[in-house]
Amino acid sequence: MIRITPLILAVALFMEQMDSTVIATSLPAIAADIGAEPISLKLALTAYFVALAIFIPLSGWMADRFGAHRVFRVAIGIFMLGSICCAFSFSLESFVGSRFLQGIGSSMMTPVARLVLIRATPRNELVAAMAWLTVPALIGPITGPPLGGFLTTYLSWQWIFWINVPVGIAGIIFATIFLPRIEARNPRAIDFPGFVLAGIAFAGIIFGLSVISLPAIPTVAGYISVLAGLVSGFAYYRHTRRTAFPLLDPSLFRHQLFRSAIIGGSLFRIGIGAFPFLLPLMLQLTFGLAPFESGMITFVAAIGAISSKFVAERVYAAIGFPRVLMLSAATGCVFLAVNGLFYPDTPHLYLYLSLLVGGVVRSIFFTGVNALGYADIEEHEASQATAITAVSQQLSIAFGVALAGGVLEFSSSLSGGELGLNDFHMAWFIVSGVALLSALPFLRLPPDAGSHVSGHRVRPLPKPEDEEKLG
Repeated sequence: MIRITPLILAVALFMEQMDSTVIATSLPAIAADIGAEPISLKLALTAYFVALAIFIPLSGWMADRFGAHRVFRVAIGIFMLGSICCAFSFSLESFVGSRFLQGIGSSMMTPVARLVLIRATPRNELVAAMAWLTVPALIGPITGPPLGGFLTTYLSWQWIFWINVPVGIAGIIFATIFLPRIEARNPRAIDFPGFVLAGIAFAGIIFGLSVISLPAIPTVAGYISVLAGLVSGFAYYRHTRRTAFPLLDPSLFRHQLFRSAIIGGSLFRIGIGAFPFLLPLMLQLTFGLAPFESGMITFVAAIGAISSKFVAERVYAAIGFPRVLMLSAATGCVFLAVNGLFYPDTPHLYLYLSLLVGGVVRSIFFTGVNALGYADIEEHEASQATAITAVSQQLSIAFGVALAGGVLEFSSSLSGGELGLNDFHMAWFIVSGVALLSALPFLRLPPDAGSHVSGHRVRPLPKPEDEEKLG
């Protein structure tokens, strides 16, 4: 079960992660077919992320109320329905609405999948299970652009949504047969005011960052939205101090390992969020590569991610969470920054090696940080922990894209021309520098932090009397 459970759950993560990037390369074809401008169609991207932001906080309560096993299968069904609606879309409004429906399904799939894994896996096997779960989630954003370009070029854009149907059906069937039953519990009453405030907060921030980084409407609306989200977030925090059962309980941050994993993972994801945004653009706009060619180059990072699952468990058992996470965070950021040293005449072999090693290191980091986050979480807190983790991931990825887009716009405005290679180089260095801060939260952790999960054992220091005997 250590492999079959995470691989079934990974079906949902793969669809969610791939679909969030796959339509980026297909927007011109979709826009031409439904009679919309490509820039306005980016609202469909934003609608998807806004749906995630609104409904992810509700996922933990839904899993406790109706059963994680049942909610997971229903979520896949809603995502499939949204995919079918996308394929039949005939206007901008219908496509945006269909993407919003997809986002509702996705908001339940990802956190509930992690919740099933946490409750079905013994803690000492969690690193291995996370390795199998993490790889498809990393592959999805990288395979999305080349797959979208291939399907759109050689078939039609509708196929980027039709492929979700057989994958989703297979996921529901295997989940019904093989997944352990995580039954419903007696949850607390739903915190409806908290749901409204949290929804406004997270949706406002993600919508605003999306508008700032991919302006389909005036960017001033993005800044106003972010401000409204921050104000609502502060109001939500004040609300949690006055209610007995908040929807997302900030008191979970009292757990040191959970706190370190959320902060460190979010900072590192800023760089990962920028990666699938910056690299294809740089390869296409400044290297002169076709979309499919650039997509195949970025796919090398997926091979590295797959390779990591064979070593992640042993590395954490041998060295422990704190040192591996610090080292992999720093190394991963170095390989992000290396992209700022590439030029059109750079041999592609160097590109491949950099992306391959970077994919291995990033996958090792996420395998460990995802497992560490649940090392000191009580079983009854797992549903809220998975929802908080999912929200933090979406916020950090959105911030990464916004940061990269903001640096590109600022740099190009200074040069007074179109986007050039120097602008991309600056973006890589700044994004990598911010992501490098992800190593800091693990500095203060003891060497044996989370050892009951990683299996790492720290050798005790020799006692003075033992040294005297040896002497």
